Amino acid sequence: MELITTYICKQFDIGIHSNMFGGRIMSLIDDAAGSYAAQLCDTPNVVTIKFDELVFKKPVKVGSILKIYGKVLRFGNTSLELYMEMRRHNVYTGLQEIVTHTNVKFVRIDEDGNAIPISELIKDRYALRLKQFGKGLLSSEARELLVLTEEVNA
Repeated sequence: MELITTYICKQFDIGIHSNMFGGRIMSLIDDAAGSYAAQLCDTPNVVTIKFDELVFKKPVKVGSILKIYGKVLRFGNTSLELYMEMRRHNVYTGLQEIVTHTNVKFVRIDEDGNAIPISELIKDRYALRLKQFGKGLLSSEARELLVLTEEVNA
């Protein structure tokens, strides 16, 4: 998983029970996921189309440092699904506790808001970089490049 952003909880993020608003947490995750999706797709033209369930596991208080991590679950033709996780970071111990996690789906769009395909090169570049998706999901050109890279590094 990649660290996408860090945020410190402020007084205006807090509700009547002295915890961060759930809607604010969702907004922070959406912002981070949207930025990550745009970065992965090489375009700012991505929109959120689906949020899975958010279960709040730990409260967030004023001054809490939050770290939002993400990873790609899958690429579709026009869509990208990310797993996002928010953690509460303890500056004294370095320990992190999961506050919440969810899957978020984005669609790449054109200037008129219509869904358009995500380039195979983008998908292949990501798969090559992480080597998590397996050779079977790569195009033939990317598989050849991966084999050459592995031979050179051997």
